[in-house]
Amino acid sequence: MLSNIIEIVILSLIQGISEFLPISSSAHLVVVSTLYEFKSSSLLIDVSLHFGSLLAIIFFFRKELINLRNNLKLLLLMFFGSVPLIIVGYILYKTELIYALRDIRIIAWSTLIFGIILYFADKCRFDKKISSNLNLKTILYIGLFQILALIPGVSRAGITITAARFFKFNRFDSSKISFLLAIPALTGASVLGLKDIVNQNFEFSYLVFIAITLSFLFSYFTVKFFLEYINKFSLNIFVIYRIVVAVILFIIIYN
Repeated sequence: MLSNIIEIVILSLIQGISEFLPISSSAHLVVVSTLYEFKSSSLLIDVSLHFGSLLAIIFFFRKELINLRNNLKLLLLMFFGSVPLIIVGYILYKTELIYALRDIRIIAWSTLIFGIILYFADKCRFDKKISSNLNLKTILYIGLFQILALIPGVSRAGITITAARFFKFNRFDSSKISFLLAIPALTGASVLGLKDIVNQNFEFSYLVFIAITLSFLFSYFTVKFFLEYINKFSLNIFVIYRIVVAVILFIIIYN
């Protein structure tokens, strides 16, 4: 039991930190669980971890979400921007093709390739803002980019920030678009696993509760830190991190 709790703490920490940073939470969860043969790792635990992140992002933006009168347009844009991901994600889930993507070789290459793309997207200086420049056409294009996040290693945060930067939004607003798009995306992932969570026994439900709680805490502080960081610095540190991770994975795979 203690070993399971320790594993959940580690997985929650990984999820909370990596979900909202452009480094791919799913890739980190798959790689760590595979390399260290975590017994507690499963799709159910993954869903629980993502649900904790969902609660964190809702709590962080609670004032904007509650103030529907002034933010209804933004909320609708976030919904429409998430439709492509929800549709394709559901198809991959029902056909079980989603499991075929949880491969370390795929993760290694996608981590490297999309890290490099993020670098070029972040090089230029843009100043578009959500309040005056975000429209239905733009959010749909960003939503199409977000489909790529179904491939572990791409990073949902990474690809949405990349797309927003390509559409000339500043770093802060690109990150905010990514965070808000996380709400419907994480909701969809959580709903898919809700039935499985209800049917589990007490011991596993206890682990699920721990996963949700810790993921919430780690996710909340990560979002807070990242928005403060992005106001002062570029995304280069995350690009370098992705390249280092990819190289390590290549050594493990092809050595």
